[in-house]
Amino acid sequence: MTVMDTLFIFGIRAKKQSVRRFKHIKKVGMMSQKTKGRITTRTIAMPGDTNPSGDIFGGWVLSQMDIAAGICAGQRAQSRVVTVSVERMSFIQPVKVGDILGIYTEVDRVGRTSIDVHIEAWVRRDRIGLREKVTEATFKFVAVDDNGKPTPVPAHEDLPAYVLNLNEYSSDQLGED
Repeated sequence: MTVMDTLFIFGIRAKKQSVRRFKHIKKVGMMSQKTKGRITTRTIAMPGDTNPSGDIFGGWVLSQMDIAAGICAGQRAQSRVVTVSVERMSFIQPVKVGDILGIYTEVDRVGRTSIDVHIEAWVRRDRIGLREKVTEATFKFVAVDDNGKPTPVPAHEDLPAYVLNLNEYSSDQLGED
């Protein structure tokens, strides 16, 4: 099967530049990378989010990651959570205007009142579905009560079914290959 056949199967009309990029990515093996976690949020990078070089601000990407990680941690904690630290933040590739940014999350560790969430940010380039990891990090959250005081995170067996079922679906099952 040729590259054009592959692109046609996905219902994509490709430009010559995109085909060259697809061949390069396939050659270096980037398409074989798997995401860690499940898709939590997805948004598009807009012109208003750029720096003077035309790349999307790292702070914008960081805020999108914090939103997704907060959703993940809040579901696990079954309460309000607050971000207390960001560890091992690593920017791998720039995000460009028009990229679709997908944030994948996975709970790494649960303490008495804290939760560590691993986050990966991936983009789909040029609206043709080429996917690249652009950044990853670990965010630490603390579960808090209505007064802002730390509160215990429920035991795994005490979680509602919808939270437990979230972990049953991999990115492959959700069509996010």
